[in-house]
Amino acid sequence: MEILNVIVAGAAAWVFGAIWYMRLGRAWMDAAGLAEGDINPRDPLPYIVSFIGAVVVAGMMRHVMASSGIATIGGGLMVGLGLGLFMVLPWMINNVLYSNRSRSLIWMDGGYAVLGSTIIGVVLQLF
Repeated sequence: MEILNVIVAGAAAWVFGAIWYMRLGRAWMDAAGLAEGDINPRDPLPYIVSFIGAVVVAGMMRHVMASSGIATIGGGLMVGLGLGLFMVLPWMINNVLYSNRSRSLIWMDGGYAVLGSTIIGVVLQLF
């Protein structure tokens, strides 16, 4: 049943992302330099790819935690938070700064990556 656990954890992060970006929609679009017409809400590809990506991240996090003997909710929280803060966020900061994009994207996109990873880590330990 580990695959189900991974899918549920990825789905939880994906749903969180939907809520996160709905709340930040206008500010995120402004920071990304996008206009309403630049995004096609009927195109399923970004939604499918982001879901698959969240499941892939959950699968790797499950592997890391199993290999490390992490078996508590607190441990899952720390692994998810640590991976988000100290592995994903630094890369996102580089991407934003080198692409000369609005620095507010660091906190919008980076915040999602850190909190989404934390959610995955916790959900993986719930089952």
